[in-house]
Amino acid sequence: MKILVCISHVPDTTSKINFSNGDSEFDTNGVQYVINPNDEFGLTRAIWFQEQQGATVTVVNVGGPDTEPTLRKALAIGANEAIRVNANPTDGFFVAKQLAEVIKNGGYDLVIAGKESLDYNGGMVPGMIAGILGSNFLNSCTAITVEGNNVKAVREIDGGKETVSTTLPLIIGGQKGLVEEKDLRIPNMRGIMTARTKALTILEPVDAPVNTKAVKFEKPAPKSAVKLVSPDNLDELINLLHNEAKVI
Repeated sequence: MKILVCISHVPDTTSKINFSNGDSEFDTNGVQYVINPNDEFGLTRAIWFQEQQGATVTVVNVGGPDTEPTLRKALAIGANEAIRVNANPTDGFFVAKQLAEVIKNGGYDLVIAGKESLDYNGGMVPGMIAGILGSNFLNSCTAITVEGNNVKAVREIDGGKETVSTTLPLIIGGQKGLVEEKDLRIPNMRGIMTARTKALTILEPVDAPVNTKAVKFEKPAPKSAVKLVSPDNLDELINLLHNEAKVI
């Protein structure tokens, strides 16, 4: 089984976020980048298929040279090889077109993408890839098993979970639950050294329209000061909830 894991290069959630050029561009100064958490769950599940069923695992990213450390980390975790499409990931459709081309030329059986990236939270790329390729697709996937060409998966739906049977080839939008958090892999020294010798192929992008662009970024309004009320002063609490918060 050939597995392709789509990797987004996203800011660490602890990073301090700022914008530049009139709040129209993300300021990358001092920002630490990591594997998108939803993608990390998918990568770990792919490595499980590699170890248990002899699958080969390729990771792919659409981005510039600055994303290569993230791909190298994925290789250190256990992926067999990496692909970088040499393009700025300007919008979801552009990224989906690049990834669809890689999938079409690579003959992958299972494509695992995060259901969304934690920087833009668009949640559109996996479904767009499936639409472009006409492939089977499951989103919000929290569990997956493969036997031969047959797949059983569990995905989140409103108010519960749904168990689905389908066949390969398949594209999934994965999330937390594909593996337990405790099972996420941390690269060891051997993995880091081995990653240096693994293939990282750079592909030029295919022509694709850019349909959207970021016009302006805006930070959430700062939280207002907290008012502490003594547990013995119920009248003041009721007054604040009624006249200031206006929730009662």
